[in-house]
Amino acid sequence: MNAPAGAAGGVPSARHRAPDYAIDVRGLSKSFGTNQVVRNLSMQVKRGQIYGFLGPNGSGKTTTIRMLCGLLTPDQGTGTCLGLDILTQGRAIRRHVGYMTQKFSLYADLSVRENLEFVARIYGVPHADEAAREAIVALGLEGRERQLAGDLSGGWKQRLALGACILPQPKLLLLDEPTAGVDPKARREFWAQIHDLAAGGVTVLVSTHYMDEAERCHEIAYIAYGELLAQGTVESVVTASALHMWRVTGPDPAALTRELMETPGIELVAPFGTSVHVGGRDRAALDIAIARFAGREELVWRPDRASLEDVFIDLINRSRDNFR
Repeated sequence: MNAPAGAAGGVPSARHRAPDYAIDVRGLSKSFGTNQVVRNLSMQVKRGQIYGFLGPNGSGKTTTIRMLCGLLTPDQGTGTCLGLDILTQGRAIRRHVGYMTQKFSLYADLSVRENLEFVARIYGVPHADEAAREAIVALGLEGRERQLAGDLSGGWKQRLALGACILPQPKLLLLDEPTAGVDPKARREFWAQIHDLAAGGVTVLVSTHYMDEAERCHEIAYIAYGELLAQGTVESVVTASALHMWRVTGPDPAALTRELMETPGIELVAPFGTSVHVGGRDRAALDIAIARFAGREELVWRPDRASLEDVFIDLINRSRDNFR
């Protein structure tokens, strides 16, 4: 007798089927000489998801990205990218990946149209001329087709680079700090395009130092000194940090900031205009620290919520201690 669908021996029902991951890696480690750049890193990224990859410079983000797309072989660990083995099928993975670096890498002495047509032909895109025209329209580059790429502003260069990345219709986009040095309006327009691509089924892994950009991602991961310290939705990462925060306002924020930084029990201090953001993980110690200021009528204290930036500053402080 055949087992019903979803029962043992049958086809699993959609409700019980494992999520469809574009990236699914376990225990990745990579060393260069005696320097271990990535250690025991595991991560999963669902198809069609925008996944923010955050961390300080030198934290191992770029090395991880290169392992994911088969450019580097991990010393340890296994996994798949787009359903292909990262250890043995790197070339096949790269056929379906668009990689946009922080540095503009197209030809400055070619026009917008010439750059796009060249990329289309390199990747064997059918009807390269037509594909380039469609990309120009889709990215709002109309009227700039003949302008030299080297003469474009940072925001327009960014659009052109993104257009070159998506011409071969990749299934996965790897974006390495793509909006560095770009004005806020251009950044917002760029992110609108990224969300459109994700809605169309493209998976996006983006590294960034901007907290407002991280909050635009479906999920985020934070890596420091080669170790993955936090991952999940922004809300879940902030909640898991267990940080307790206050905002205090006084007549001399600079002097108050210095005083708070020297107060035991206070782990985070950041001035914001006329107020100071204060916090820590140990609520009892924080309450005792704040109580020392209770008699000062010129200070106004209000409970506050931890921001994503607070969480990441706390993580980097703790990871630095762990590695010493």
